[in-house]
Amino acid sequence: MDFSVKSGTPEKQRSGCLIAGVFEARKLSAVAGQIDAVSGGAIAAILRRGDLEGKKGQTLLLHNIPNLPSERVLLVGCGKEKEFDEGRYREVTATALNALKDIGATEITSYLTELEVRGRDIAWKVRQAVEVSEAALYRFDQLKSKPDNNRRALRKVVLAVPKRSDLAPGELAIKQGKAVADGVKLARDLGNLPGNICTPTYLAEQALALGKQHGLKASVLDKEEMEKLGMRALLSVARGSRQPPKFVILEYSGGKDGEPPVVLVGKGLTFDAGGISIKPAAHMDEMKFDMCGAAAVLGALQAAAELKLPLNVVGLIPSSENLPDGDANKPGDVVTTMSGQTVEILNTDAEGRLILCDALTYAERYQPAAVIDIATLTGACVVALGNHPSGLMSNNDQLAREIVGAGKYTYDRAWQLPLWDEYQKQIESPFADMANVGGREAGAITGACFLARYAKQYKWAHLDIAGTAWKTGKEKGATGRPVPLLTQLLIGRAGKGGAGAEDDAH
Repeated sequence: MDFSVKSGTPEKQRSGCLIAGVFEARKLSAVAGQIDAVSGGAIAAILRRGDLEGKKGQTLLLHNIPNLPSERVLLVGCGKEKEFDEGRYREVTATALNALKDIGATEITSYLTELEVRGRDIAWKVRQAVEVSEAALYRFDQLKSKPDNNRRALRKVVLAVPKRSDLAPGELAIKQGKAVADGVKLARDLGNLPGNICTPTYLAEQALALGKQHGLKASVLDKEEMEKLGMRALLSVARGSRQPPKFVILEYSGGKDGEPPVVLVGKGLTFDAGGISIKPAAHMDEMKFDMCGAAAVLGALQAAAELKLPLNVVGLIPSSENLPDGDANKPGDVVTTMSGQTVEILNTDAEGRLILCDALTYAERYQPAAVIDIATLTGACVVALGNHPSGLMSNNDQLAREIVGAGKYTYDRAWQLPLWDEYQKQIESPFADMANVGGREAGAITGACFLARYAKQYKWAHLDIAGTAWKTGKEKGATGRPVPLLTQLLIGRAGKGGAGAEDDAH
């Protein structure tokens, strides 16, 4: 998709379709009012007939509006004007693109970017328009025998800005939005692939290809190399699978030599049946999404490389399957992690923390500025927070605020949960240094408490994306989250604009 910014009034735009907003009670937005004035009141006359009230989600496609060179006008309901906020802006933008993607227009011009969103500037609105538009137009049909290729594809989106001085920040916003959208697409494509295609080996091959394409240093450790490092927790999870485990290392060096990197650690369980503690059959197909943390790391690294951000970033992806087998982990087994700490495995379905803990120990060698792990870790996080924010736990309040701010700016939100020492008691074990589960209470927090024992040497945060990494039901599919949050965090650290002080708190 080609995006551009342009300054100019609607009567001067020759386009396949102009998009303008209408608020409830048929109140025209400023641009819709301009179109109405140019057309001699045609818009107001149509609305008086009751064709559109301006409620959220409504659309009305108009043809041959007088005195307009554009072929069509799409009016989009924006709801109550006083309630028009960041979330509503994103909804309205997505509604417009969904209404237009099948009409045959190859070029559209959106004036939704000129709507007032409290506390957000034109750069934010342009960037969100790019990301939301790409998400709305996303399709995953490469595994279908007869994909739908008959539609005239929308190829160009022009985003209107009020003043010529807005063109430069708008162009930068498009560049950032495209990089984020490309990273999200990569993460969604990988997440949507089934487990018989996206194996640990396939995931490693995609990481190597990404490294070659974008000039990243890429390497993959196999089982023997992991054994030499003492990654026995990670390897114990893979024992039930016929697919060999992989440990992916990607290094983006955009900063100064020796500058401490940000390390992103992504859980790469390409399929999770639960092992001996097998999951229920219902919805088990969705456990192909258990590698969405790994996919998000690849997406964020790709975005950083596309933007040529001046900082160093390392991606670590421990990857395996978790299946039942005569050689698989058994409840009650004790394994020794790379750090030397021992773990009693009470539930083999709490395997994500077993592969992540060795990766967190491996991260120490980089003397990192910060480490963030991203994992579809616990159903308990979904119970606690639903599917709107990712769960956030951290051993450093400043890093936590930074992540919350990046999530708020991108509308890829995270919500911080406590990581108090009292919770550590729940994972005590009489037979090992710790147990891998801590009971039903505060399951998302005790999962993070487990990981925290391996992250004492650096600033660390844990993002539990079990509720945000994919959608279920009729919209089933990977979301690509939290690529926008991670990319914004890196943009902010690189000093390239983005979240401000107003985004640093809940």
